Amino acid sequence: MKIYFDADGAVLGRLGSIACKELLKGKEVAIINAEKVIISGNEEEIMATLANWREKGGIGLKGPRVLRSPDRLMKRMIRGMLPWDRPKGRDAYRRFRCYLGKGPLSEAEVKLAQKVEVKRPIKFVKLGDIAHRI
Repeated sequence: MKIYFDADGAVLGRLGSIACKELLKGKEVAIINAEKVIISGNEEEIMATLANWREKGGIGLKGPRVLRSPDRLMKRMIRGMLPWDRPKGRDAYRRFRCYLGKGPLSEAEVKLAQKVEVKRPIKFVKLGDIAHRI
């Protein structure tokens, strides 16, 4: 069974925890509109954190590679929420898909997408804006 989530206006942590629970139950999960998911917090602090990821390794381009595509960045963040050291987490990650816009999904599949309703924070940044500024 495949579950579709619409990330438009959803908070990344909340959406990720819901998606991970479904993945660990053995279901396939697809997230659409990955560029419209929001990250709560001050924009300058979030960008400073991403800049620190690059500087941790020392001089040059050492250290963790920060992905620049919103769907790949979101997929990497979801991977961090799964138990990667166990086969169950790796199998769950293989069942996970993340798309920009509606992706290759048909209109019928897009209509099946569940909206994750949460209270919108006062300060937030869209993942698409972060990926554009990296």
